[in-house]
Amino acid sequence: MKKLNAVGILGAFLALTACVTINVYFPAAAAERAAEKFVGDVLGEPKEEGSLLNPFEPPSGVVLMAAAGLVDFFIADAHAQQPEIDINTPQINAIKARMADRQKKQLDPLFDAGAIGFSSNGLVTIRDRAAVPLSERRTLESVVADENRDREAVYREIAVANGHPEWEQDIQETFAKEWIRNARRGWYYQGSNGAWLQK
Repeated sequence: MKKLNAVGILGAFLALTACVTINVYFPAAAAERAAEKFVGDVLGEPKEEGSLLNPFEPPSGVVLMAAAGLVDFFIADAHAQQPEIDINTPQINAIKARMADRQKKQLDPLFDAGAIGFSSNGLVTIRDRAAVPLSERRTLESVVADENRDREAVYREIAVANGHPEWEQDIQETFAKEWIRNARRGWYYQGSNGAWLQK
């Protein structure tokens, strides 16, 4: 009888542990780092006209790298314990390359003219068709459609590549904030209420 009770208790325990689900929370900080890197790669560096480097002052990147090296020397790397979002897959890299090429060749001039802007949901939207010549308006619509297709694909790919398709919406929201944060001076973006704002 005791042996039967022990088997029953063990069976109940195994059944309970099989029903336990592990909640995996969206790693917001890791997603922000991934979005910052991806957006930076796509938008590239803004062109600064007329800026001259001081030959006696090291470029800010050199100073930052030296400071980061000192900090790493004295403090153990804290990122080892934090989850990372993988944005380095062949599919994601192919989309990013297309987006970076389109940004440089087609979107930069449209943003500069005020014809398009960043929407609050991580896409690009047409703001003012009159900002481009009539003959180029059909191209404008096509370019925006291509860009938004790639943006939606990359949000989905990042979620899938990290084993959590359910994170797609969170990733898109994180990227939406990063696109707007990196908008260059004079570029337009939509606030949460849909109103156009200019950097």
